[in-house]
Amino acid sequence: MQAGRIRAVLFDFGGVITESPFESFNRYEERLGIPSDTIRQINATNPDDNAWAQLERSEISVETFAALFEAEAAEIGYSVSGAEVLACLSGGLRPQMVRALEILAERLPIGCITNNVRAGHGAGMARDAATAAAIAEVMKLFGVVIESSVVGLRKPDPRIYELACAELGIDPARTAYLDDLGINCKPAAAMGMAAIKVIDPDEALRELEALVGLRLR
Repeated sequence: MQAGRIRAVLFDFGGVITESPFESFNRYEERLGIPSDTIRQINATNPDDNAWAQLERSEISVETFAALFEAEAAEIGYSVSGAEVLACLSGGLRPQMVRALEILAERLPIGCITNNVRAGHGAGMARDAATAAAIAEVMKLFGVVIESSVVGLRKPDPRIYELACAELGIDPARTAYLDDLGINCKPAAAMGMAAIKVIDPDEALRELEALVGLRLR
């Protein structure tokens, strides 16, 4: 896609603007002595209706989630605390991403689509007041923030991307979308967005710079 064709950007939050919760999951798994990515395996089983999906759509309470998640873990032979899993969700802000948001916010419409839960503080699910305050300031940069736990939809449901585009008043064909999960990038790409899977934040920003025609670092 030609540089400058992109006139709006949508971001995932956890794993893009903040450090990936998968890293915290792996550290917790290491402490438990269970295989790496066990938690991701549980979350990927029956992904539309499992405990994780229901919690992100605010269909169940945190307490119910913990019980259901622990039962799902037990089904594959592991003892995992649902409460501890939720505690892994809040990662630290990535400074280079925050800087990119600051630059973009002055020039283009930007928004956030986040699969989150009603745990911790605010949309970023921060675990302490200082982190919550820092994340709240970052959230002010977005023209719209779509939270799965608020709207009752979660990625990769195409309707949540449509909602973000409608609320921000942007054309998907002229929009870039950044997410750390390929499964969440696919619906955005199907709508015509330029989807960037964030594995390395700096590489993702280089890709975005080429699309928007701006220096972001």
